Amino acid sequence: MYHLASLLALSAVVAATNLGQRPLVDHQTSALKKNLVSSEALEALILEENLLKRAEDLYKIAELGIEEYNHPTRVVGSPGHYGTVDYIYKTIADLDDYYTLSNQTFNAVVGTVFEARLVIGDREPLSANPFALTPPTYKKEPVFGDLVLVKNWGCEASDYPKGVKGAIALIVRGTCSFGDKSALAGKAGAVAAVIYNDQPFFPLSGTLGSPSPDHVATFGISNEDAMPYIMKLKDGKEVDASAYIDSIVTDSPATNVIAQTKGGDQDNCVMVGAHSDSVSAGPGINDDGSGTISLLEVATHLTNFNVNNCVRFAWWAGEEEGLLGSDYYVSQLSPDENIKIRIFMDYDMMASPNFAYQIYDANNKVNPVGSEELRELYKAWYTKNGLNYTMIPFDGRSDYDAFIKNGIPGGGIATGAEGVKTPEEETMFGGEAGVWYDPCYHQLCDDVSNLAMDAFIVNTKAHSIATYAWSLNGFPKRVASKSEEATPQNSLPDAYRAEYHGPHLII
Repeated sequence: MYHLASLLALSAVVAATNLGQRPLVDHQTSALKKNLVSSEALEALILEENLLKRAEDLYKIAELGIEEYNHPTRVVGSPGHYGTVDYIYKTIADLDDYYTLSNQTFNAVVGTVFEARLVIGDREPLSANPFALTPPTYKKEPVFGDLVLVKNWGCEASDYPKGVKGAIALIVRGTCSFGDKSALAGKAGAVAAVIYNDQPFFPLSGTLGSPSPDHVATFGISNEDAMPYIMKLKDGKEVDASAYIDSIVTDSPATNVIAQTKGGDQDNCVMVGAHSDSVSAGPGINDDGSGTISLLEVATHLTNFNVNNCVRFAWWAGEEEGLLGSDYYVSQLSPDENIKIRIFMDYDMMASPNFAYQIYDANNKVNPVGSEELRELYKAWYTKNGLNYTMIPFDGRSDYDAFIKNGIPGGGIATGAEGVKTPEEETMFGGEAGVWYDPCYHQLCDDVSNLAMDAFIVNTKAHSIATYAWSLNGFPKRVASKSEEATPQNSLPDAYRAEYHGPHLII
């Protein structure tokens, strides 16, 4: 936990925020005196100055991490994240009796790489990246061995030749997860593993996922860096290598915050979520402070209205470590509770400075029925407001993933992360082609200055939340599984296969 001074600083932040951020009505007023929510009425209450004030508050909270991390951060397990959770909880608790508010605590697996170095032959591959949640090399010292090329995809024990024992395994990406490849290399006796991209022109970084005692220190490299060594090995030549990783993988308590309207049909819930944590490298004011703030603003102003369907807000912990909070939440739902969630909407990175208005390209052929209807609702709203939009892959990069995999329709909007804006998008949205949508993605400079306030306010308007809180008429109904023990499904096809699980590739 954090020191008394930090607690006092956090209390001051929350107190200052609550002044001027209170809803426009007295919450003791009878619900009968409130109007039914409408998109236009809710949108009118979303103000740029309130969004900016909350961003400043979150940055002050991130500064609670300076003593431990030497810079502001809200990474899960840090004082900055504990402070963020308290800030969210206290803000919602201040809204009197409109919401049922709860915390959900679980253990988050957190990994930190302090130092890493890979040398193959006589050089260090420029693309070398240690994987997230990689264990360290033996005794956190450099290990040495021949580079050994693994057969096929490295997804079967038989793919690993005897010569891999005491060596460094070189494995192609594909077919099975990075974690499976690392574990199989470890079982075969490798002292480290290097996974190279099967696609040209891109470096390879990802996560090993849930820790295994068989995992070995694992790097990713590009196809271009790997090919010269592969050619030598196939010609029967020897290639020596060394690997070094100083890292730690630990369990840390983490907390989701859940708030549900007391009004509205409790058996038909509209759910929306954002993640409350940042990466360790920075304060995460856009990623995903912006989504956190959007939800807080909408939850605050929704109290001015009645709803026909309950609205459930969630702030997830541990997204940056691999969607840990949302995974845990969905895993704890009983079949009866699962089926009460009619739709899940994801708010992740609402204000990237070189933004594009992005909609997840979810459809009913590959995703639970209803995902496509949400996508079309977003498209219609942008069009109605004279705004361009673009579609992005629905590939598991954010907290919708667990919902989709468990039969709950989902989707969402974003403004872009490390992807590069195209010339066509420069014409559509302004900004600069050839530059990341968020040049400060996962970096220390993701601070208050890293927000495009015009995109921020547009994406906080919450049209989809208000629309479905008002009515789900015509929206596909959830269909229960015939098996009482099975999770309710919504005709989820086998075709949904995410390459990501959060910000990292998993396969």
